[in-house]
Amino acid sequence: MTTDAVALIGFVALFALMLLRVPVGMAMGLVGVSGFGYLVSGPAALKLVGQTSMRTVTDYTFGVIPMFLLMGTFVSNSGMSRELFRAANGFVGHMRGGLGIATVAACGGFAAISGSSVATAATFSAVAYPEMRRFGYPQSFATGVIAAGGTLGAMLPPSTVLAVYGIITEQDIGKLFIAGIVPGLLAMTMYMITIALIGRVAPGFLPKGEALSWRERFKGLRDIWAPVLLFLFVIGGLYGLPFLPRFTPTEAGGVGATGAFLIGLATGRLDKEKILASLLQATRTAAAVFTVLIGALIFGYFLTVTQTPQKVTEFLTGLGLGPYGVLALIMIMYLVLGCLMDAMAMIILTVPIIFPVVSHLGFDPIWFGVIIVMTVELGLIHPPVGMNVFVIKSVVKDVSFATIFKGVLPFVATDLVRLVILIAFPILATWLPQQMVAR
Repeated sequence: MTTDAVALIGFVALFALMLLRVPVGMAMGLVGVSGFGYLVSGPAALKLVGQTSMRTVTDYTFGVIPMFLLMGTFVSNSGMSRELFRAANGFVGHMRGGLGIATVAACGGFAAISGSSVATAATFSAVAYPEMRRFGYPQSFATGVIAAGGTLGAMLPPSTVLAVYGIITEQDIGKLFIAGIVPGLLAMTMYMITIALIGRVAPGFLPKGEALSWRERFKGLRDIWAPVLLFLFVIGGLYGLPFLPRFTPTEAGGVGATGAFLIGLATGRLDKEKILASLLQATRTAAAVFTVLIGALIFGYFLTVTQTPQKVTEFLTGLGLGPYGVLALIMIMYLVLGCLMDAMAMIILTVPIIFPVVSHLGFDPIWFGVIIVMTVELGLIHPPVGMNVFVIKSVVKDVSFATIFKGVLPFVATDLVRLVILIAFPILATWLPQQMVAR
């Protein structure tokens, strides 16, 4: 049997296993070992499993994932989300649609210290949704805003998705984190503009909140010292600000986890029970991510033996569409996959195949990482999978999936416009990392 036939059978088997609800890491590992064993030898395949597993869990670079996951769980269990929401709501809550704008701002702030889209969506389903409903916001709008705001966790540093992309493609994770800042801020701004436009076009759809005095507003700002300090210290150390020591991404994760832990203790919000819950939650999530990574690496060895990446590169570049035509095909593929697969699974499964194509076409790998994560963000909110939608539904029991998907439609359109902007102006993602190198 030819290597092309084996590769095709491997992909069919992989998707069949995923449809049977086999965890994606296990499915990739099983197909990778079987295919590698068939083409090379059984003993070599079994040896590959041991070596890959040991190298992955002991690699210093991979330590960035559990460290930032631990930081995120400490932040989530410390209740910092409520202070962020109150501070943002104090300044814009009195405007038409102001609670929605405050939710987006607070989601951005929380995402920047947790690095998790799912955690952001789950947290603000409990924090912001009751407030928006209390002031008469429609269910569809309230849940749509939270779902869209939750996607900021995939872009703003410390993003777990960007870290995994950096590991797979061997790119500088610190540069990827810094590259996500401007696109993440652009996402927040465009979401806020979208909410303002909805309020202007349909004034009766979005009510106004209560106005606070300037004294109360500034009091709200004083309460967010902890998340601001944590973000500045971690990201400032990565960027190399003059008043901070320079951190590697793994060191930044360790500093962030320690900082979140100490802040939680100092404010009295992390008791023994919450500390144990944070450790357990981070360990479970890290184990799941590492399982998928190990499976992906084994599957990658199988693809290397079949020369699938090289053949895909030859095929796509031979279509005569030009670099941006091929990029458009890749983006369409990701949008379709977003209807069927989890965000992390998409990155881990496709990047080893697509990245050689992008490199051959001459695109900046840091910029492409941001583009991929932006496309993955869309998969978090558009039907039929929409991981953030399922998370919100699990927290808010009295709302239907159809209602949430209806609420996210304006933000899906906004994300498509943002994707076009970033493709047209790559400097939005590359300028900050270039300044980082210059330092």
